[in-house]
Amino acid sequence: MAIIEIKTKQDVKDFVRGCTFYGTGGGGLAENGIKSLMSLLEKGKEIKFIDPTDVKDDEYIACTFLMGSIAPRTEETVKEMASFGLVKEKYTDSETLAEAVKELEKYTEKKISAIVPIELGGANTPGGVAASVLNGVPVVDGDFTGRAIPEIQQTTPYLNDKTLWPISSVDLWGNVCIIKEAINYLMSERIGKILSVSAYSMTGDAGFLMTGKEMRECIIPGTLTECIKLGRMIRESREQNKNPIEEIVKYLDGELLFEGKLTKKETEDKTGYYWGTTTIEKENSQCKVWFKNENHMCWIDGKAVCTSPDMICIVNTETGEPITNPKLEEGMNVTVIGVGARKEFISKKGIDILGPKYFGFNEEYMPLKKVNY
Repeated sequence: MAIIEIKTKQDVKDFVRGCTFYGTGGGGLAENGIKSLMSLLEKGKEIKFIDPTDVKDDEYIACTFLMGSIAPRTEETVKEMASFGLVKEKYTDSETLAEAVKELEKYTEKKISAIVPIELGGANTPGGVAASVLNGVPVVDGDFTGRAIPEIQQTTPYLNDKTLWPISSVDLWGNVCIIKEAINYLMSERIGKILSVSAYSMTGDAGFLMTGKEMRECIIPGTLTECIKLGRMIRESREQNKNPIEEIVKYLDGELLFEGKLTKKETEDKTGYYWGTTTIEKENSQCKVWFKNENHMCWIDGKAVCTSPDMICIVNTETGEPITNPKLEEGMNVTVIGVGARKEFISKKGIDILGPKYFGFNEEYMPLKKVNY
């Protein structure tokens, strides 16, 4: 049975706030996610979630995802884009995802009955929700990562040996590509990212075409509802004059890792990813957070205290609002919160593709605390 979960502008803001927190610094910009869903409400559209069990065994689902760097564009980049005629965007992020679903449906000649977002993030999840509404199909209450991730293989379909391709890719300008086949997940990720680099933007993609039966073998259920509840809790804690940081830590059974002033931010836009290190200081102590789109390593005074697949989330110290990496600025007072990994990724295969060594660090993954939260 379909459940209408997002009915008001406040619901949208709460939902996107929760998505942004679980985005762990990545997952797209919250303002884009809010814009996508607000435009639907203003048109009188209903935003519905359905339970994974509501998809029939033989019906097909597709997974939507944005690919590309979340780094801000420089003036030089904008000038270079203009030389290719990339001046006026044809689609919004959510519209690229909706178009990608149509292109996948057209290419495979399979009717797509529902959408599953690939991850939780401020733009990627609302974009998938909006794509479902624009295409007149429901979105499933769940996703394939339970957080945000930089690479396509860091997903539950990969852990369950599901096929990713074919993939349809549509950029903001209206360029359309199909990745018919790839030799493995790594190459499909590489090809998809290069398409986004060529377009100087995120691309809207659709893949993981599978039946309802196969989807239920992979999905982390109920995560969209989780995002609404978390976002609402953060807002209400402020309204009730509670300490939002303490409330978040308690609500998620997480760990307050560090609190201080952001003193340095080193970044690089490379190969379709936003890379960097954030330095936060307080008195004689220092915290460093390394990110590849999302936050994956956290050290305090040189010692690793939290790593992926656990979640490293940076929030505004006063308000508890989650902050994506492109929005972090020197001088901000921020708090770093650690949250335990989803149980689906606590396996050798999960740690191999989302743990410290995958990102080139020598540290072993040590669970922050208990897995289920």
